[in-house]
Amino acid sequence: MKMNRRTLLGAAISLGLGWGAMSSALAEKPLTMGFSQVGAESEWRTANTVSIKDAAKKAGVNLKFADAQQKQENQVKAIRSFIAQKVDVIAFSPVVESGWDTVLMEAKAANIPVILTDRAVNVADKSLYVTFIGSDFVEEGRRAGRWLLERAKTMPAGDINIVELQGTVGSAPAIDRKAGFAEVIKSNPNLKVIRSQTGDFTRAKGKEVMEAFLKAEGKKINVLYAHNDDMAIGAIQAIEEAGLKPGKDILVISIDGVKGAFEAMMAGKLNVTVECSPLLGPQLMSVAKDIKAGKEVPKRITTQEGVFPAEVAAKEFPNRKY
Repeated sequence: MKMNRRTLLGAAISLGLGWGAMSSALAEKPLTMGFSQVGAESEWRTANTVSIKDAAKKAGVNLKFADAQQKQENQVKAIRSFIAQKVDVIAFSPVVESGWDTVLMEAKAANIPVILTDRAVNVADKSLYVTFIGSDFVEEGRRAGRWLLERAKTMPAGDINIVELQGTVGSAPAIDRKAGFAEVIKSNPNLKVIRSQTGDFTRAKGKEVMEAFLKAEGKKINVLYAHNDDMAIGAIQAIEEAGLKPGKDILVISIDGVKGAFEAMMAGKLNVTVECSPLLGPQLMSVAKDIKAGKEVPKRITTQEGVFPAEVAAKEFPNRKY
């Protein structure tokens, strides 16, 4: 039997309940969130997934989770499935920045709010999503660049040749981390990026591309800048296999701040990691509930993060949660 507000109110009165009590009971219905994750390409992503699942459980959120396996078409299918299931909120970490307008317009037409996590999208209509929760990737690139600027002051005069392992082509962190780094290092004309190629944020691809860099440039390489720790760790293996010492013969700079990076720093193989926290779950659940309750939320919510050079790795390692 279909029950409308009047039928429910009559039932409440017949049971001796006021409408306030009945509406309060209805309001306690668990929030259902559809979440599309990029994949499981790195330690960072795995920690991000665990954070989201754990936070949903603790917050009493009914989570419908989909792994896109790093394919945009899988995310689009997942979002359309969430729309068909009439979830309360859709959240996702986009594989790439562009190509979202159509499916997000479908979500808007269904009156389902959308939250971006970790990565942003490039859409003409910013009202297609409510808020973006995540790091400032441009600033992460700048922080990596600033560290190198300072370190360059202690290095021999002359050109300092840099090779760059970029993240997934078209993804927000790859675009922004490259831009932020380039913006800062241009103040020192001796800092030159001589090779730049995607390592797709994976350890295996990072190793493969670094092998190619070493084959092409060899001992000309002074610095490796990797857009994430997993690529850096793969590249470190390639450097060692080439008979060079990572962290000494080739300085290694990376981004994320996962435990594996701290272990590499303590072993003297990585020089600095710029933090990018994956622990977005609690914040995501809180914001989702606020949106469902009709509260205003900021369009951009930035996570607070730091920079960890090798000198502090041993002290900081016990505090790492991912």
